Amino acid sequence: MKSHLIAVLGLTALLAGPAMAADAARPAPMLTKAPMAAPYSWTGFYVGANVGVGWGDFDPSTTTVFSPTGYFAISSVQAIATVTAIGQPGPPTRLKSKEPIGGAEAGYNWQSGMVVYGLEADIEYFHLKSSITGFSTYPCCAPTSFTINTDAHTDWLFTARPRLGLAINNDMIYVTGGVAVTNLNATFQFTDTFANATESAAISQTRVGWVAGGGYEGGLGGGWTAKLEGLVVNFGSVAVTSTNLAAFTPPIPFPTNVFTHSVDLRAAIVRFGLNYRLSGGM
Repeated sequence: MKSHLIAVLGLTALLAGPAMAADAARPAPMLTKAPMAAPYSWTGFYVGANVGVGWGDFDPSTTTVFSPTGYFAISSVQAIATVTAIGQPGPPTRLKSKEPIGGAEAGYNWQSGMVVYGLEADIEYFHLKSSITGFSTYPCCAPTSFTINTDAHTDWLFTARPRLGLAINNDMIYVTGGVAVTNLNATFQFTDTFANATESAAISQTRVGWVAGGGYEGGLGGGWTAKLEGLVVNFGSVAVTSTNLAAFTPPIPFPTNVFTHSVDLRAAIVRFGLNYRLSGGM
């Protein structure tokens, strides 16, 4: 029995030897690392569209001058300069507007480390509009009174702006500022009940101003990015004069009572944009 056990063990060792030698000679499997994702790049051209809301403030004013050969008393000239909206006491009331906006945009980004430099331009539907009626009694001649009607509107907005951003992978915050252009239209109408006086004037100009703001933009994958942006625009004041005041029946002209009408357009914009990168980005 003992001799059989020794024989079996010897045979087992003889058969296992070559297999163990082969395993020892076979190299151990190598562990491979998964490829790392390429870093997100903001460099490249992009095009897109945006929608949002615009708040406008036209801030109109109307003044005239006293003339010894004119139509107005000195107190009337002062009353015209401080006319208020009907039913609203206090200083001259501003023309305010809140309207939906939207348009198209395009630009290019350069990225250096975490810093992103860019240029962007956009053209917007920008139909801010408002009207106001100012009314007051003549201090010299109550209860006769005068009325000033003002209407103002814009139709479009163009901006061209450098951008400076700080990016962490596919998230970027940025500031921006540059040139803004719009069309500005306004009409003014003066009437009274003392002697049926009338005067009118109009403004229609392409105005160049400035724009500034900032926002957040995030990469969505597949070349798409989304942004939320806030801007302020300012086009300064534009004025027009007229000498067409006439009163009584038949009408008598009073050209020495020169009228000056002005509007001072400012606006704030909040908009959401969706862009597609034509190159760069992941």
